[in-house]
Amino acid sequence: MAPFQLTELTAFVAVAEHLSFTKAAAEVGIALPTMSQTIRSLEDRLGVRLFNRTTRSVAMTEAGVRLLAEVQPILQGIDHALESVNSFRDKPIGALRLAVSRPTAAILAPMVLPPLIQPFLAEYPAIHLEIHVDDTNNDIVSGRFDAGIRVGHKIERDMTILRIADEFRMLAVAAPSYLARHSRPSLPKDLHAHDCIQFRSPLDGSIHPWVFTQGDRHTEIAVEGSLIVNDLDMLLSTTLEGVGIGYLPEPIVARHLARGRLVTLLEGWSHTLPGVFLYHPSRRQTPMPLQVFLRFIEKWRKSALAAHRSRETGGQGRQPAQYPILVRQERLDEME
Repeated sequence: MAPFQLTELTAFVAVAEHLSFTKAAAEVGIALPTMSQTIRSLEDRLGVRLFNRTTRSVAMTEAGVRLLAEVQPILQGIDHALESVNSFRDKPIGALRLAVSRPTAAILAPMVLPPLIQPFLAEYPAIHLEIHVDDTNNDIVSGRFDAGIRVGHKIERDMTILRIADEFRMLAVAAPSYLARHSRPSLPKDLHAHDCIQFRSPLDGSIHPWVFTQGDRHTEIAVEGSLIVNDLDMLLSTTLEGVGIGYLPEPIVARHLARGRLVTLLEGWSHTLPGVFLYHPSRRQTPMPLQVFLRFIEKWRKSALAAHRSRETGGQGRQPAQYPILVRQERLDEME
């Protein structure tokens, strides 16, 4: 019998763990047809069927269960041995590619990216970080990205996620120059009488309603206005110029509210989004550049929280981020 390839056994264990060829292919990083052919080749060489497959389900045979029990500990031992070698490196090296949607990048820019990226690159100069920002929700597997960053409710459920920014509010805001010409709305329904700057999502092309909650009250308003934009920076700048009322993430408008350049409308009415998350495929062997980036985020979190506690107790620690940063690994369905 010809010697077995490690890739065949790795593919077999992935399918056995997920009972899904699609998820296994995503974890291993190969195309679905390649995964199917790899398993067929392994079964042909063994002369036994390892999985019973239908169009809707995958189940292990008795032979598959036996092989998994024998092979899985061996592969885990190989992973551990290879990982232990990395401790002999002075500094991790390699490329780290992150995919970020443009709206998410606009939210991250004022509160996360500057204090995180500069010290990370200073500590790991041999890692080349690429941040790919565009107007789509990238498929990070097919796009060969190590991880992606999105607002939480936009993430596929089979990903491992890491929170990098807490939940935040969406606020209706206006410039003093706009309010000098128009009365202030008291209730969300009053927005129908105002010139509201609409936002067309660059991800799906839709114009979403403005959502407001107050206690257990919930309302969605299909606003109207003479201007539609598809970029958050443009939405912010036109709101600052008094063109109309804007509906924007609080992290983007916080400093303008503090300086009086914008005013919050509809006090007590807002809508909370679940926060910003880094997400990556669940796999046994995470690339080293991504591993150190995840560890660096954890260290950064502890520093930010220590500064936040120092400020609360009257200490003289450095100023924390605009919003306390919580970082933890979690499954998306545990968040909801």
